[in-house]
Amino acid sequence: MSLVLFTVLLGAFPISPGQAEETSVPESATWSSLKPDVFGNRGIEAASGIIAIDAPKRAEDAAIVPVDLKFNPGKAAGRIKVVTLIVDENPSPVAAVFKFGPDAGVTHLATRLRVNAYSYVRAIAETEDGKLHMTQTFVKASGGCSAPAMKNQDEAMASLGKMKLRVFPPNAPGTEAMNRATEMQLMIRHPNNSGLQMDQLTRYYIPAHFIRGLTISQGNRLIMTMEGGISISEDPNFRFEFDSKQGEEIKVEAVDTEGMKFENEWPSEPSAL
Repeated sequence: MSLVLFTVLLGAFPISPGQAEETSVPESATWSSLKPDVFGNRGIEAASGIIAIDAPKRAEDAAIVPVDLKFNPGKAAGRIKVVTLIVDENPSPVAAVFKFGPDAGVTHLATRLRVNAYSYVRAIAETEDGKLHMTQTFVKASGGCSAPAMKNQDEAMASLGKMKLRVFPPNAPGTEAMNRATEMQLMIRHPNNSGLQMDQLTRYYIPAHFIRGLTISQGNRLIMTMEGGISISEDPNFRFEFDSKQGEEIKVEAVDTEGMKFENEWPSEPSAL
């Protein structure tokens, strides 16, 4: 599966005043034309509990919309191999494609997205049996892809690629009770410029520059990879739960669209909170 960056979607239908009411969720004409471009003629089933998505109905900040995914594939479908995250109305709708290691046991993944207009945010999971399962939620937000960066470019470049990994102890505040999984949060300093943002001083558009590839592993075991686009927010942030192996270090490798590579390693012991 490939990411088509900077796809301009023509013929998107405007939202009428009636549709903008809190209780209204419009149909998505965009998805009908987008689906064949991303998945071809493959059938997509309802999630049926295999994958669930949560995001605010109305975003406080369209440039950093939190999206939370939970996975429960069950034995019949087999494990989830791939999750594709899509924002229908974004200039580049495919936000990210996550691929999970065969024994990683990832059950939860959260990140932050830019949302450019009132849009469905979709998560499509491919299970081991080859089937696709989709869940979606409607988010009211606008201007996320062109919103000014939180830091100026000099500031952003000074800390480019710096990483921090937080390992949560079992049952830490804000985590769910877990018997086997380990929860971690990865933070990467990177402007993730969308190409649609304007420099507030020069009034020129800032060229696109974002993390396009990410690999997280423990020892020799793959946890997950990500192929990303402009819809991932500034300073990418990923919180996830997986089956950790005691004593093996966590390694993160990232590459951006300028070909710059960043990597770091950490012990898998809980961090100081």
